Amino acid sequence: MFQRRLVPFSTVAAIAAVTASCFAAAGETPADRRFDELAARYIDQFPAFSPVSATLLGDHRFDGRLDRVNASARDAEARFLRSFLEQLAEIEPRELGRAKQVDYAMLRHHLQAQLWHLETLQEWAWNPLSYTRLSGSAIYGLMARQFAPLEERLARVAERLEQFPRLFDEIRAALRPARVPEVHARTAVDQNRGVLSMLENMVKPCLDRLSEDERSRLEKAMTVARDAVDAHQKWLEAELLPRAGGDFRLGADLYDEKLSRVLQTSFTRAEIRQRAERQLREVRERMYEIAKGIYRHEYPYTEFPSDPSDAYRRAIIRACLELAYAERPRADGIVEAAKHSLELATDFVHRQDLVTLPPDPLEIIVMPEFERGVSLAYCDSPGPLDVGQKTFYAVAPLPDDWTPAQARSFLREYNVRSIHNLTIHEAMPGHFLQLSHSNRYPGKLRAVLSSGVFVEGWAVYTEWMMCERGFLDGDPLMQLIVLKWYLRDTTNAILDQAVHVDGVAEKDALGLLMEDAFQEEREAAGKWKRAQLTSAQLSTYFVGYLEHVELRREVEELRGTGFDLKTYHDEVLSFGSPPVQFVRALMLDREIPLPDRSTAGRL
Repeated sequence: MFQRRLVPFSTVAAIAAVTASCFAAAGETPADRRFDELAARYIDQFPAFSPVSATLLGDHRFDGRLDRVNASARDAEARFLRSFLEQLAEIEPRELGRAKQVDYAMLRHHLQAQLWHLETLQEWAWNPLSYTRLSGSAIYGLMARQFAPLEERLARVAERLEQFPRLFDEIRAALRPARVPEVHARTAVDQNRGVLSMLENMVKPCLDRLSEDERSRLEKAMTVARDAVDAHQKWLEAELLPRAGGDFRLGADLYDEKLSRVLQTSFTRAEIRQRAERQLREVRERMYEIAKGIYRHEYPYTEFPSDPSDAYRRAIIRACLELAYAERPRADGIVEAAKHSLELATDFVHRQDLVTLPPDPLEIIVMPEFERGVSLAYCDSPGPLDVGQKTFYAVAPLPDDWTPAQARSFLREYNVRSIHNLTIHEAMPGHFLQLSHSNRYPGKLRAVLSSGVFVEGWAVYTEWMMCERGFLDGDPLMQLIVLKWYLRDTTNAILDQAVHVDGVAEKDALGLLMEDAFQEEREAAGKWKRAQLTSAQLSTYFVGYLEHVELRREVEELRGTGFDLKTYHDEVLSFGSPPVQFVRALMLDREIPLPDRSTAGRL
């Protein structure tokens, strides 16, 4: 899972410099210049609507401000989006250069998606988690990376903390308890105080670096913020949670619309379901074939039936998975295990010369409290204007309130080989490496408007690619774990629509995850919760993987003996993070799939 706030940022000067260096030599058309000017104005003006997101993405003009989340702010943002859609509609995309045709399509899609989320989905009214992330990120974004002197960043922290009472007043006015699902309210209760741990762990230890007056102001601001967070916690517990009456299921209409906007591909819900169910059967068959070899190594005189039942196949797979589960980290050793995995994966990528390695720093950290409760890990990359700043591979510790049985279930799922695969996905050569390449794409608009399907699909693709190339000396147990993870991606896509459209019950959802995909109870329970808290995102892994695999297969066939894996990987990553359909068109010199200009100004 990658963390990237898809809110544009930058300055006109930066974009003008990029434009001049990238496209002048290619001979720009009048349409190119109009688009450049429009894109530059958009990414210069939009950050003011979310100062917290602007900080995270590398625009530090608004570091002392805190977002407005009231009705007038939403109305102003909607007018802004509509204005740019209308201006974009005046440009004929086929008169643009090929690279800008891609950017045109991505900007149009992004503007329409933002407007749809604001006016139709309206998460601002029913999803309190967006606000816990906002308040936590307001401080985290200033303290996590050294983009400016510490004293300057602490001054901005004080300014933001002083605005916390106003922020929480607006949050409480925006949320409609009758529309808030209980699971969202309960998770918000658990996350809200996470910002206080950052004050204790990230801000308080730095107070001695300040002058007496600066320290006094920051300490007072911290007191104001603590009081505001405590008051909001009481409201969450006493008002929001007891009155939370919303349905976490989106329903077919909203889900299908959101899915199309998230995926930006030709895949329909029915096609995803059909392909996922077929992959589920095929992958289990591959797991059985690998498991037979492992089992025969342990029990060399075993004779397997010629036509085994499904129950028999599952039993053999489970018996071999137990061998992998036996090697697992300590309950307090997951971060250390991830560090070791990162060393192994980085060394393997380097020795195999699979892709160009970025010079950027990467640090494995304990996940901040305000982000916990949705996934075990994520990759937090710097924004495109903070190229070279540190990337964080964040891993959540085991919750303190888990029973020994729950902790054992979790550690079986995240055994040593699973930690290796998690690190491949989140860091090397997955999200960390890919986003480091993406941030270096010369057109910053594309780096900002990245496709989650491309990003997640690449990370899943690298899992099997590493195995295919012989990671861990071709260890069959590693192959079995990688395939189990791919079953996770496949069932993610099935579960996503089953929850939000089909109304699947918890018991049946857990049966799918634990029986069909061999997940342990803690992983399945966590995924059930995540499927309730999110929508459409769980499908990006499966769809993105399919698109990346099909693109590589197509390029391999076309290039034949001239195909080189590192060259291919570097080329795929050279285009930033657009939807895979655009990468295919750019790589293979095919027509760029463009929207109809007549609909460019409409949802």
